[in-house]
Amino acid sequence: MASERAKELAAEQKAAKNAEKLRRKNSTDPKDWGQVRQIIEVYKVTTEHDPKANLFMGGALALSIVVFTVVGFLIKPWWLYLIYGALFGVLAAMFILTWRAKNATYKRYEGQKGSAEVAMSMLSKDWVKSPVITANRQLDIVHRVVGPGGIVLIGEGDAGRVRAMLATEAKKHEQVKYGVKVTTIVMGDRDNQVPLAKLADHIKKLPKVIKTAEITDIANRLRALDSMRPKIPLPKGPMPTSAKGARAAVRGR
Repeated sequence: MASERAKELAAEQKAAKNAEKLRRKNSTDPKDWGQVRQIIEVYKVTTEHDPKANLFMGGALALSIVVFTVVGFLIKPWWLYLIYGALFGVLAAMFILTWRAKNATYKRYEGQKGSAEVAMSMLSKDWVKSPVITANRQLDIVHRVVGPGGIVLIGEGDAGRVRAMLATEAKKHEQVKYGVKVTTIVMGDRDNQVPLAKLADHIKKLPKVIKTAEITDIANRLRALDSMRPKIPLPKGPMPTSAKGARAAVRGR
């Protein structure tokens, strides 16, 4: 009986393991993917929005192989330097893929409501991100990040309406007693605005005014402020730019 039960348990564990393996294989969640599949998917998306990425990556690989091979003919053995060139070329191609993937991501979401969240996701774990802390019916949005550079409010939408929203939010945030300056940013491509592609770097370059140990405490105080806001049925992340899609997004559909 014990041996039969052990066999049954082994069979159940094997079946569960195979089921989990199949689930991960068919999953669309990047967290379930292996490193190789993640690279393949990043490559597909990048080349779809940035066809020149192939040229840059191929050029980096070929140039590395040629340079190392030439060196190999001068410093024997040449075949060893050929291998070095291939390995270095792959690393260079991966670096270029990462660089072009980031640019392709910005191009993919540029102009969409809520696209500031894409730049916010590029910030390190030192920053506490709070997407869409407030919005209006015209889909003008204010986001917030808290990190070494202080409290940063990011507005996207109509410049006039967004600046008014940012001013109101800055006053509310300054009423919370933490003694940290509030920085406001209008995302856009016009004067005195920060483009989506440069938003993350702009925030990273802000002078450090908060110690790492204080960030969580300040973020928790601000969540109390957020809890007093009226709930807005607005989905997270970039949203459709069409009128029909925008209306559906506001309704939370």
